[in-house]
Amino acid sequence: MNIHEYQAKALLREFGVPVSRGVPALKASEAEAAAHTLGGPVWVVKSQIHAGGRGKGTFKESAAGDKGGVRLARSIDEVKQFAGQMLGATLVTAQTGPAGKQVNRLYIEEGSDIDKEFYLSALVDRETSRISFVVSTEGGMNIEEVAHKTPEKIVTFSVDPVTGVMGHHGRTAAKALGLRGDLGKQAEKLVAQLYNAFIAKDMAMLEINPLVVTKQGELRVLDAKISFDSNALYRHSEVVALRDESEEDAKEIKASRYDLSYVALDGQIGCMVNGAGLAMATMDIIKLYGMSPANFLDVGGGATKDKVAAAFKIITADPNVKGILINIFGGIMKCDVIADGVVAAVKQVGLNVPLVVRLEGTNVDAGKKIIRESGLNVLPADDLDDAAQKIVKAVKGVA
Repeated sequence: MNIHEYQAKALLREFGVPVSRGVPALKASEAEAAAHTLGGPVWVVKSQIHAGGRGKGTFKESAAGDKGGVRLARSIDEVKQFAGQMLGATLVTAQTGPAGKQVNRLYIEEGSDIDKEFYLSALVDRETSRISFVVSTEGGMNIEEVAHKTPEKIVTFSVDPVTGVMGHHGRTAAKALGLRGDLGKQAEKLVAQLYNAFIAKDMAMLEINPLVVTKQGELRVLDAKISFDSNALYRHSEVVALRDESEEDAKEIKASRYDLSYVALDGQIGCMVNGAGLAMATMDIIKLYGMSPANFLDVGGGATKDKVAAAFKIITADPNVKGILINIFGGIMKCDVIADGVVAAVKQVGLNVPLVVRLEGTNVDAGKKIIRESGLNVLPADDLDDAAQKIVKAVKGVA
């Protein structure tokens, strides 16, 4: 789960992290009021969408201008003008794709007198099973680009969960950024604050780009992006309350309500599979035979008939889906439950695209019988390779 910049900064502020003063706004009038509250003389008007690269983005609507989604305003009139242009407009960045995202919220922030910009992030490192920090002197840049062109400018270190964050971690970050004296002490304190916030809120990723040194000699978090471990959200009702569903795919929202693991993709073949590994293999073999999956969908091991039916409806609701492949290897999951759910869903929403079903495992004969006697126009498959070839051939034949 992701949250907006202004929400991330409010959360970090609870842990003592130095962030600039700012006020969220949903209307141009609220942006104007926020500017009065902050006092100026310089303000930053920031589009709030779940995507990076906002400052370098462009708006589809010409009325929004071509100055990007983060703008410096030198008067309250400019704050109001920029807010009016940006709210309701569609911002396209390198991370949104060509469709872009509609700007429904703004963050009006006091300006900062910037001397230097850095990059700092924390994330879960699967190789070490620890939280790792990534720091670089190249703040404001795309960190992937820095890693490719000048990898020597990136320093990483991990924190042992047994000891927790210690002074040497902060000193490592300070040294990597060339910060000494009081600024070095500020960096040491900041690393501890960020680590504590990361642990306390079960974050999956925390990115600060840029972290700045002001001309007044202060470290300040100028931008913050946070994502949380969805599996831990049950422990954090205060985090769940920050969810902005307008930033998420409608199908993914519906899937989450049925506890389905669903991610929308841009292919043409819808997939329903049980087990993440099998789902990945299914998507890979679809690519092998020349087409692309329209989604990742793992119904899990304890799916019910209603859950399966909901999953099928989510797949068919995608207008890009030209064919469906159901690949079930029944262990905990029973093949007859899958079959019952599919038949129930098809009777409700209809079936206008080719459907290939591969069932194997627990209650497989009962499952195949249900499908066979349903009267549905289903192509049976003996194994995954056979299933993938059949659905690709069927979709290409329709196309």
